[in-house]
Amino acid sequence: MKKKILVTGGAGFVGSHLCEKLSQNKDYDVYSLDNYFTGSKENHVPNVTYIEGDTVDIAKLVTFYPDMVYHLGEYSRVEQSFDDIEKVWKYNKDGIFAVLEFVRRAGCKILYAGSSTKFGDGGLGRSASPYAWTKASNTELVENYGTWYNVPYAVTYFYNVYGPREIQSGKYATLIALFKEKMKKGDVLTVVSPGTQKRNFTHIDDIIDGLVLVGENGYGDEFGIGSPESYSILEIAQMFGGKIEMLPERKGNRMSADVVTAKTEALGWNPKKNIKDYIEKLRKNNWEHE
Repeated sequence: MKKKILVTGGAGFVGSHLCEKLSQNKDYDVYSLDNYFTGSKENHVPNVTYIEGDTVDIAKLVTFYPDMVYHLGEYSRVEQSFDDIEKVWKYNKDGIFAVLEFVRRAGCKILYAGSSTKFGDGGLGRSASPYAWTKASNTELVENYGTWYNVPYAVTYFYNVYGPREIQSGKYATLIALFKEKMKKGDVLTVVSPGTQKRNFTHIDDIIDGLVLVGENGYGDEFGIGSPESYSILEIAQMFGGKIEMLPERKGNRMSADVVTAKTEALGWNPKKNIKDYIEKLRKNNWEHE
């Protein structure tokens, strides 16, 4: 019997790569649940069954009990979350409750994609934005379901993921993709002040290797998946080599984050790619992905 694996947010940037990797396992039937808020049908991959809708409706939309749920399908932008608080609540708070109740009834394991913002600025980052707070409090609810109802769980934390299928334009664009598009068009690179805020940029392939490993073998909290090297946003802009314009400071913009990867490394994970090489490849390819 094949195992049924459900990925929420399976048409998004990280979710689509995870679906692609899982679907290569002949022992898995892979399903995606996505509302296409930031996901795209262009990210669909072969051998995956796609279900459209919100996670809050998971019990109506998913008509089977999976063996494993990777819960990636949440709102995931810091600065925009101040303006989008209703969406943040629906997708993150109403969503997590519906997913955990579904998982409890299914009797299966959940891997929850937490947010490294809760480790930002010595722990002060957890309440710095609506996004950060919902994600930090959701990790606590996942842990509590583990205690209250014996739901098997693992909580992972990504650190600034980059690579193919990033959102490239609009207010939900991610930094590396945004800089890449600006270089392609000859536009100025904009950096939010002070520019010294540091990030641990992690390639999508390393993220997926970590996710699958933790999904199959990890239990509990604090499975960070992040590159050990950190660079300031200004340093990244300088690696791209374009003209730089500084923008005013913004609310919720953390200065640093602790990278918590020891438990993931203990399972055998190590990052294999780095951002410097990636930017250099983009430059050689005239700002197209490899």
